[in-house]
Amino acid sequence: MKVVVLCGGLGTRLRDETEFRPKPMIEVGGRPLLWHIMKIYAHHGLSEFVLALGYKGESIRQYFLNYEAMTRDVTVRLGAPSHLTLHGGRAVEPWTVTLVDTGTSALTGARVKRVERYVDGPRFMLTYGDGVADIDVGKLLAFHESHGRIGTVTGVRPPSRFGELVSSGTRVVEFSEKPSVSNGFINGGFFVFERAFFEYLSADDGCVLERDPLERLAKDGQLEMYPHDGYWQCMDTPRDLQHLTEAWQRPRPPWKVWPDGV
Repeated sequence: MKVVVLCGGLGTRLRDETEFRPKPMIEVGGRPLLWHIMKIYAHHGLSEFVLALGYKGESIRQYFLNYEAMTRDVTVRLGAPSHLTLHGGRAVEPWTVTLVDTGTSALTGARVKRVERYVDGPRFMLTYGDGVADIDVGKLLAFHESHGRIGTVTGVRPPSRFGELVSSGTRVVEFSEKPSVSNGFINGGFFVFERAFFEYLSADDGCVLERDPLERLAKDGQLEMYPHDGYWQCMDTPRDLQHLTEAWQRPRPPWKVWPDGV
């Protein structure tokens, strides 16, 4: 199953960090936040990723094109750059990564629609490139398969500046992206969708995933919520980045679900 990660936003509230790199490439503990997100999925056996690139996407391209040379011991013959020897066996992360230019001005729904041709199989996972959680992806998938509807969104309970999911049990009855006050679950990303969800999307730049597509999916009774009461944190502001950096320095970072040394 493919995991689509939205990596194209401007990250305007982190302008000091994102002036020269996209938000998913901001480092926490010496690694891009994007790497942390991918490690969460890979721990649960999902290692095929489709990255929807936009703003400064070349930074993400360079990171993965040079990944093995930057993370393993290497011998290079100066004057003959093609003579490159990587040491230490295979890379720690046996991932397949598809890098897709989805445009610099496209919004979230358009980005998902534009990677459709790289997503095979009956369903796929989708998340944002700026949020981590200690979520059990296997249980999330099992929940999605159990209800038989088109979409599942992970509901979390962070501060009220985020949008609210109005639910009846696990059925989402209203998708309100940014109300003035939020007392319930909010959209934490970590989606699962059947392929039919692409029919709700448009490749037009202005298509916002969290607006018409998910609102219509909810009105059609085709969106369920997977409640996650564990750790979840996005990186939206400098304060969020500070929190993540400090959390990573703990003996056991709260979203580090993979074993040490892996």
